[in-house]
Amino acid sequence: MLRMRNPWWIVAACVGGLVCSGGPINIWTFSVFLKPVADALHIGRSDLAGALAVSGAFGACLLPVAGLLLDRFGARPVILAGIVVFAVTTAMQSLMSAAPLVIYSLFMVRSFGSSGNSPPAYAFVVTRWFDRNRGLALGIALSGVGLGTAVIPPIAAFLISHLDWRSAYIGVGGVILVLAGIPVTLLVREPDAGERAQLPHLAEPDLPGVTLRDALTRTWRFWGMALAFCLGIIVLNGTLTQIVAMLMDRGVSLQAATTVLSASGIAAVVGRLFSGWLLDRVHGPYVAIGFFALLILGVALFGSGLPEPAQIVGAMLCGFANGAEVDLMGFFVSRYFGLKSYGRIMGTMFGIFQFCTGIGPLISTKSFDLYHSYGPAFQIFEVITVISIVIFALLGSYPYPANHRHAPAARAEKAAA
Repeated sequence: MLRMRNPWWIVAACVGGLVCSGGPINIWTFSVFLKPVADALHIGRSDLAGALAVSGAFGACLLPVAGLLLDRFGARPVILAGIVVFAVTTAMQSLMSAAPLVIYSLFMVRSFGSSGNSPPAYAFVVTRWFDRNRGLALGIALSGVGLGTAVIPPIAAFLISHLDWRSAYIGVGGVILVLAGIPVTLLVREPDAGERAQLPHLAEPDLPGVTLRDALTRTWRFWGMALAFCLGIIVLNGTLTQIVAMLMDRGVSLQAATTVLSASGIAAVVGRLFSGWLLDRVHGPYVAIGFFALLILGVALFGSGLPEPAQIVGAMLCGFANGAEVDLMGFFVSRYFGLKSYGRIMGTMFGIFQFCTGIGPLISTKSFDLYHSYGPAFQIFEVITVISIVIFALLGSYPYPANHRHAPAARAEKAAA
């Protein structure tokens, strides 16, 4: 392990780890493998989609456990173990057969590794090293998910085209070990005693913050945030997963529609970086309200039926808002609940969030099947986005702002405890 003193090197390692995290590997490469695997095994595509949905719910249940391990053992061993397990279980997908039990088992086993190599784990790392620039550091680190969305699917497609789908799964497993394993092994670590003394938020013997139990039972904020972020991902996934189909229904070619989807991914990276920069300068709930207001506009434009470029602008705005959501969650957990039980609180909230990722596409597709239009679904999405904005507006000031030891709110909360 290298002893790079500048903590931004650790942020760079987190980018590498998140390039190969569950989102890019499990979700975005799924469409690349879907047809080759279904055709080769003579099974329905819904068989694979059902396994993906069940594994997502299973992984959501594992995230609070991963958070507990983060708080107890630190990030490095949890993430490294997660990378190894994730790489091996991804390669094991090459053993898939037509038996439903085999398919579901392989997808669920892969959830173990993706839970350790996940955004909450890397957010845990960043919050340990950064206080004043925490928003920007989180934005840069978590941009790895967007980069992975751009990088990993083409790698999988190349391997399938030049080898076969079974070899491609093994190859993607190797990519995980290289792109995530090497930078994390070399650079990710906890601050040592001397470094902790130089970091105001870690200088006290006991980390500031509340326990998971207190977060769940003694304040409405945890459940309010969880609801707001879940409603947000319902809208985002319900819209972004339909981009290609909607544009093709309107006469746009497959290649052009896919280009719009890729552009929305680039917009997500920009949104993640910009939201992180803003969070260090503007009160977080105001940033959330701004990005969710852009989401309302994006959904309205995308579903309006107006001539181009309305749909493209709408898709870009939705992608831009998509980039901010996990950044906001990681930042809010640290500022409203502190670092004492950060891993457990963040893991639990992200688990609830992940559990809701399939609801939006279900609403959209049901709307199209019943009404031959996405209009009713988009009307629902607009309403629930407003609910999220109202929740953010009610969050109030941070109990654990930057340099919390000098903040009256933190002193008052500590005295009350």
